[in-house]
Amino acid sequence: MGSTTSTRNGTWRNWGGTVSVRPAREVTPASVDELAAAVRRAAEDGLPVKAVGTGHSFTSIAATDGLLVRPQLLTGIRRIDREAGTVTVEAGTPLKRLNVALAREGLSLTNMGDIMEQTVSGATSTGTHGTGRESASIAAQIKGLELVTADGSVLTCSEKENPDVFAAARIGLGALGIVTALTFAVEPLFLLNAREEPMPFDRVCAEFDALYAENEHFEFYWFPHTGNTNTKRNNRGAGPERPVPPLRAWFEDEFLSNGVFQAVNWVGRAAPATIPAIAQISSRALSARTYTDIPYKVFTSPRRVRFVEMEYAVPREALVDTLRELKAMVDRSPLRVSFPVEVRTAPADDITLSTASGRESAYVAVHMVKGTPYQRYFTAAERIFTAHEGRPHWGKIHTRDAEYLSRVYPRFGEFVALRDRLDPERRFRNDYLRRVLGA
Repeated sequence: MGSTTSTRNGTWRNWGGTVSVRPAREVTPASVDELAAAVRRAAEDGLPVKAVGTGHSFTSIAATDGLLVRPQLLTGIRRIDREAGTVTVEAGTPLKRLNVALAREGLSLTNMGDIMEQTVSGATSTGTHGTGRESASIAAQIKGLELVTADGSVLTCSEKENPDVFAAARIGLGALGIVTALTFAVEPLFLLNAREEPMPFDRVCAEFDALYAENEHFEFYWFPHTGNTNTKRNNRGAGPERPVPPLRAWFEDEFLSNGVFQAVNWVGRAAPATIPAIAQISSRALSARTYTDIPYKVFTSPRRVRFVEMEYAVPREALVDTLRELKAMVDRSPLRVSFPVEVRTAPADDITLSTASGRESAYVAVHMVKGTPYQRYFTAAERIFTAHEGRPHWGKIHTRDAEYLSRVYPRFGEFVALRDRLDPERRFRNDYLRRVLGA
């Protein structure tokens, strides 16, 4: 999944091609003071303000026709506190750069998502997560943050300082202010043993509870139009380090998973009737493999085929029923789906609008290659997800509004009240926030 957004002729576009806007002006501040001044000037001019990172959200969560803030100069590590086990990093720092820098220092995040092109603030503000039995999303690893609020003041937050803001702003949707720095919990660099292997869909469903319980990190991909999945189990190990050999890594992760997969999707777009047969071949293309490496090299992988995505978090106990209903829907419909469905888990956390807030969750993500009609598939999938009280990923396509979201988030009113206090004039407004927050 490469970067990034583009700006042509004054028009900003996101990575997935689902959003384009023409902001009145852009600013690339080199300091927190410059950013705060830009927010105050926008207020004087009556302009809404939004910050955007690498544009990997498929929703219009970062879109604005007012002032667009680009954080490319707000990058780098401010400090590492080995005694406290934390790192403080500027908000515009890409996760990839943070991961490499931490590894050089012999440190690592505990868990992360499956790509690392996003900025740290963009990833956390939208609820980016990986998969884990006990270790939660990237935002759940935040120990403190710095925020420029609607009046241009700078607010620092933690469990002890402005704790009500801290509870919400870790996944703040860009509605409470602009995050300028984040302090993450880190730990000494460790090794993960990765085991990847094909497994029948029915077996994964039947044994899901055991697979979840036995592994620190378990995830799988189901290939629509087939009964096949590819599973991945990651568990800490003592070593030695045994990465995937370079030639095999290139062949499987670049040539097959990106190059050939791109070609397969081009064929599928041109001739949709071929997709079920292609899916049968694709689902058997990757063989089993095991390897041991440092965390970010195991958790993340290159994603170069552009797509659009919808993802919902359902209660973990509802996952198998949700998947069986999704498979039955695809099997009986004329839909032709060339992208696998991704399934991950997360423990409950205490972040106000986290998709895992207050409940153990399982994530089901559906995708379509960029440029193909996705609405019918996503609409049918969303109907299944919402029947199980699913919570949509804030950065991925969905149609839910404040009325629905207030029912599935017990602390929804708490977030809205905090927003009323921090941004009463809605300086950080846009159409997406109006829909999902109600005003």
